[in-house]
Amino acid sequence: MAAFSAVSAEPPERDVESLEQDVELDTAALRVLAHPLRLNVLTLLRERGPSTATRMAEELGINPGAASYHLRRLASGGLIVEEPGRGTGRERWWKSVHRQSIHDPATAPAEQREAGRAYTQAVAVAATDRLRRAAQEVALLPQEWLEVTSYSDFLLHLTPVDADRMKSELFEVIERYRRGAGEAPEGSAPVVLQMQAFPVPGTALTPADDA
Repeated sequence: MAAFSAVSAEPPERDVESLEQDVELDTAALRVLAHPLRLNVLTLLRERGPSTATRMAEELGINPGAASYHLRRLASGGLIVEEPGRGTGRERWWKSVHRQSIHDPATAPAEQREAGRAYTQAVAVAATDRLRRAAQEVALLPQEWLEVTSYSDFLLHLTPVDADRMKSELFEVIERYRRGAGEAPEGSAPVVLQMQAFPVPGTALTPADDA
């Protein structure tokens, strides 16, 4: 549903390598990830590679105890594992198991709906925090990156069918540009593309929802 390092609605087509790198979230994993800060921890591991609770705490501005707790929760959900051959008993290194987490509300079983909504809300909050951190660096960006960076907002009038079709078409474009770090061309940098499509707040709620 959202693609943050951590999460994405299922793209229309994925190759064998992608299938090995992505994970379809079950109910237990959805519950583990229904926390914005935990999502940000997982995102950092996927973007920057193995890390420790101390490093995570410095990056996210939290205390090491909180970072360690979130790492243990992610490990309990099978989303991260310890990096072999690194660290000590007091300083454990962790790495992500997958490239991306996938949850598609349109195809999820009924028993996942409650956990899926909580997860989706956490994804939205985590994306907001990530955007805030990116905004703090706008003034420091090299000119060549500033010129191609985009913070765009469009108002469209769509039906749910229109929105689903547009989402699928955009995923197809994104798939053409996805490559692993080992395939990245010279001069490239990790780039975040956040994709959010939602009804304008307050416009699509039923009277029962709005009560």
